[in-house]
Amino acid sequence: MSIKDSELILNTDGSIYHLNLKPEHIAHDIILVGDQDRVEKITKHFDSIEFSTQKREFKTQTGIYKGKRLTVLSTGIGPDNIDIVLNELDALVNIDLKTRKLKENHTSLNFVRVGTSGSLQADVPVDGFVISSHGLDLNGMLHFYKIDDIINPDIENAFIEYTNWNSNKARPIVINNSKKLEVIFDSNQVYKGLTATAGGFYGPQGRILRLPLEDPELNKKMDTFSFQGMRITNFEMETSVIYGLSKLLGHHALSLNAIIANRATGQFSKDPKAVVEKLITYTLNKLV
Repeated sequence: MSIKDSELILNTDGSIYHLNLKPEHIAHDIILVGDQDRVEKITKHFDSIEFSTQKREFKTQTGIYKGKRLTVLSTGIGPDNIDIVLNELDALVNIDLKTRKLKENHTSLNFVRVGTSGSLQADVPVDGFVISSHGLDLNGMLHFYKIDDIINPDIENAFIEYTNWNSNKARPIVINNSKKLEVIFDSNQVYKGLTATAGGFYGPQGRILRLPLEDPELNKKMDTFSFQGMRITNFEMETSVIYGLSKLLGHHALSLNAIIANRATGQFSKDPKAVVEKLITYTLNKLV
């Protein structure tokens, strides 16, 4: 059965609606960044660039780095944008856009997020790198999908109990990373832990400007939460949804974050651009 026009929206040139991409425009290894300006900070290292496009905050460049074809794509900020990006990238390789039918053979992509984040632990320092062993989803977007096969109820229940989680909020979800990709990117230069993913920057991450918080102690509870030696290392707005949708769609995903702030110690990186550049180089060399 063909997918309806209202469900799979294409542009007049046949490209996927938001990303403005066709299947031939993307590589199997895709680096995801939040900031559109970070795309060229990565592709400046490429030997050549074969394709470039941008629609809204979604900027894409595909090229060759040391003989390997790679795509770099900016997602913008937040879980809602990740929902668009992951579903549309999957559609490019697993749906025939002309017939609007699912392809018989599934294609699995590799997604590597290169982002910035704030550490919640004093011993995960500013200017360090974090590999997200799991994504701790606090925003609720994934609840719109059938997720029973990808969740970790034991960790989730322990977190809910420890934080006295308000039942009016979406139930937290914990999703594993791709162990295949973790092996590739692991080294003595990185820290590991659960990465919490919020649906906003201020209240959802415990920041107070003029509005009071439902639970002003939540960040402190998260700082001290532990499950079988796993701690919550950092807080951002994309990782858990990248992990969740990748698992559901049959892709591999890993999130790497440069730590530019430590909320436990109050420190901020003296040169955040240099830290991000170092993580970019680390990522590219691990991919090839």
